[in-house]
Amino acid sequence: MANDEYKIKPTIHNRLSAEIYYVREGQVNEYALHFTVPVPVDVEEISFTWQSLAKKPLPYRINIVSPDLIALPKPSMNISWQGEIPEHIETFAIGLRCSGRESAEVDVTITVEVTLDRLTGNATELVFRRKKICLMSDHPDANQPDPYLLENASNGQNGLITLVIGGILAILFVALIILIAFCTRGSFHRKPHNAQPIRTSSFQRLQTHAPSAPSSIHSPPSIAPTIATLSRTRIYANVEPEELQRRISELTVQRCRVRLSSLLQEGTFGRVYRGSYNDSQEVLVKTVGPHASQIQVSLLLHEGMSLYGAQHPGILSVLGVSIDDHTAPFLLYLAPENSRNLKIFLQEPVARSLTTIQIVKIQLQLAQALGHLHSHGVIHKDIAARNCVIDDQLRVKLADNSLSRDLFPGDYYCLGDSENRPIKWLALESIQYKQFSESSDTWAFGVLMWELCTLARQPYAEVSRSRFEMEHYLRDGYRLSQPINCPDELFAIMAYCWTMLPMERPSFEQLQICLQDFYAQLTRYV
Repeated sequence: MANDEYKIKPTIHNRLSAEIYYVREGQVNEYALHFTVPVPVDVEEISFTWQSLAKKPLPYRINIVSPDLIALPKPSMNISWQGEIPEHIETFAIGLRCSGRESAEVDVTITVEVTLDRLTGNATELVFRRKKICLMSDHPDANQPDPYLLENASNGQNGLITLVIGGILAILFVALIILIAFCTRGSFHRKPHNAQPIRTSSFQRLQTHAPSAPSSIHSPPSIAPTIATLSRTRIYANVEPEELQRRISELTVQRCRVRLSSLLQEGTFGRVYRGSYNDSQEVLVKTVGPHASQIQVSLLLHEGMSLYGAQHPGILSVLGVSIDDHTAPFLLYLAPENSRNLKIFLQEPVARSLTTIQIVKIQLQLAQALGHLHSHGVIHKDIAARNCVIDDQLRVKLADNSLSRDLFPGDYYCLGDSENRPIKWLALESIQYKQFSESSDTWAFGVLMWELCTLARQPYAEVSRSRFEMEHYLRDGYRLSQPINCPDELFAIMAYCWTMLPMERPSFEQLQICLQDFYAQLTRYV
């Protein structure tokens, strides 16, 4: 495959919406082939995308081995077991449907043999390994045929089945055409003149009621969340000044009730203190120095309000604010006395004793927190270890990014629009077009997982913070390498987060399933 005359570019993805390059521009990624990718219980199909770049179709032969035909009957494919790799991009699927008769972790081996030159017999063999998780069901799939009967089915029976299925599909296709024609005709009568076309996507939200008006403001003896949960609107970006002022008024506390005990972090103008509120509640206090500009003060307040109203065990949302004209403004966050910044914690000697089980547990907590944010339409935009806090019991919380640019300047870079961004945590579309979505949060979460496994090493340390260099680096398919002592299964989950196309990245609901499954595997042997 090193010969540039023959090039094959297969990629793989499945319903986890992940993609891994195995062959790129004629070069085999031996590193990617070495680890086994887990296939969760709810995923019954994996897909391969391939293309021959040799300016001609290349012969292939595929063989799939499933050693446990009771738990996982012989996998199926929607293409022939042998044929030719097409010159244009095509995708084929391999079905991995469990029988439900027993619980097992089945090691599936997929071998693809590609003939590069028939005259010389030059061929390349690619071996993909998958670990399919199967669980016993109380009601095994009655429609799932016995694997041994499948092996002995006659060609005549297969032909009859194909004919019946083809007839059914033809009937369904005709019915679908009639239904589309009926709906299209009816839409001209029902559609209002001012209606906008509906755009569907995997991130479509149901329409909900607007949040209720805030209640009257009192000075409580202790701070508590002001609303039960987040409103179902994307409240992160472009908060209107009136809305920002309403939130500040709702959370305003008396400055005399706040006592500062120790300075935890200090930047050029930003500071983070440990303190108490009303002599009873332990808090973290974010504030700015006397020489901070009005822009820096505005950023503190605007970004500090980005998780306003969030009530989740894994989210550190602002619970109090003071904007006294005569003193520097500050934000209060309810946190135990031993809480500290996650990135700083990972760089301390104590973090070297973290086990894989503990790291996965931390990652799972953060995935649950982000799943909560996304379920309410909130995009974080700056997911990283520096924007999390952790306590001595390894309970971790996701926080906003206020003051992060000042406290961690090495993690940010100006892209030319006077706004510093965490370029090495950004997805490709965020660097190129400043597009942020749930999918770009997924990408950043993959980098955060890598930070946890490397104890907060700087990602892409060999690449400068230049926008163009990072863009070129990512566009060419380069990604963060597998950390030392990071299990293959865990690195595979990271790789799912860094796919090129946003719609092919997993949701946080899917990431929770993957991490929970892997966590269960780890704890099973403890």
